[in-house]
Amino acid sequence: MIDEPAAASTPAAEQSASSALTTSKPTGIQRFLGFLTPYRIDIQQGNFVSREMVAQLKEGMQRSEGVTREQVRFVLGTPLLTDMFHADRWDYVFRMKKSSGEVIASRVTVFFKDNRVVNIDGDTLPTEQEYLAFIAGTAGK
Repeated sequence: MIDEPAAASTPAAEQSASSALTTSKPTGIQRFLGFLTPYRIDIQQGNFVSREMVAQLKEGMQRSEGVTREQVRFVLGTPLLTDMFHADRWDYVFRMKKSSGEVIASRVTVFFKDNRVVNIDGDTLPTEQEYLAFIAGTAGK
């Protein structure tokens, strides 16, 4: 299940958070010689899925009628990965690489049974505000 980030900053909490949401920054010589590199654009691949989107689906799962595939597609978009051997599983993979070299990546898997969502599994996801701050370059400031 998707967990909220830990409030306490312990090594174990930092390790689990860093394994769930992948981010990295350029270091050393890459950073020093950054002004000599060619212009690079931001590259976004996949569907961005926020913590709020997953919370909306989980709220719908609590109702007696549940959440259908069409409702999941409306909230999260078309899945990046669908497998004909696992028709009851949709994978939403997201990766964004900024021109500065910073990378953010996440993964969410939605499981269905009888056309209804039964489980949502994945990484610790950023909120929409955190994602917008990352795009604008104001994250961590």
